[in-house]
Amino acid sequence: MSKEIEIFAKKIRRNIVETAHNAGSSSAHIGGALSSVEIVATLFGNVMNYNNKNFNSLERDRFILSKGHACLVYYCALAELGIITHDQLKTFEKSESDLLGHPIKNKKIGIEFSNGSLGMGLSLGVGVSIACRKKNLKNKIYVLVGDGECNEGSVWEAAMSAAHFKLDNLIVIIDRNNFQQTGKSDEIMIYNDLKKMWDSFGFLTKEVDGHNINQLLDVLKKNNTSRKPIAIIANTIKGKGISFAENDNNWHHAILTKNMYEKAKQELE
Repeated sequence: MSKEIEIFAKKIRRNIVETAHNAGSSSAHIGGALSSVEIVATLFGNVMNYNNKNFNSLERDRFILSKGHACLVYYCALAELGIITHDQLKTFEKSESDLLGHPIKNKKIGIEFSNGSLGMGLSLGVGVSIACRKKNLKNKIYVLVGDGECNEGSVWEAAMSAAHFKLDNLIVIIDRNNFQQTGKSDEIMIYNDLKKMWDSFGFLTKEVDGHNINQLLDVLKKNNTSRKPIAIIANTIKGKGISFAENDNNWHHAILTKNMYEKAKQELE
């Protein structure tokens, strides 16, 4: 199964580069999208009860992209699932497109929630988790947040609520690529031990290599008997998969020139 997810991830990564190049936009944010690829591929490719047949079903699992600027990883996964088309990817950030620089709620194409300001996604996840529990649904709610996003106080308010209500149907995945818009995360707001922080807020917290599909599968598919929400700290590399973008924060929102695009495409092939 990990081999199938690996293939899925490679397709998503190629789609991100292709779509960003077509858009010619700095708001494609490919660095943060590329760091999340294996996480999203594992969720959509195997873990979640979510596909092109049931994506509007009440019983489906929910995915909330809280780090909304990384939307290309989300859109490209939806394209590989067949929920949107690859032609729709070509409209990214074009006039009248449904695929903008941050996700805009549109259940017809599988986008669960809008996202603009950072720090919103976990609060949404808490609300949906409570609603699903009240409806006696057995689905799970997955929220992908950024490590820089954890600077937002609203993240920790939501975390307190999740632990207080014992939302064991809620899984938070922190994409820890160690950068945010203006620099290294630890230089802007240091976290001495992010795992201990989530533990202290009442989560069952695990730490994995966010590019290791077997590790992701192991932690995401493990049955939760703790009655606690889960936090998974996924250690990743910003710009993963493209040599000149890896760990280079200029690729938070740099534009792929034609030469760079050709080099990236060659590496990914």
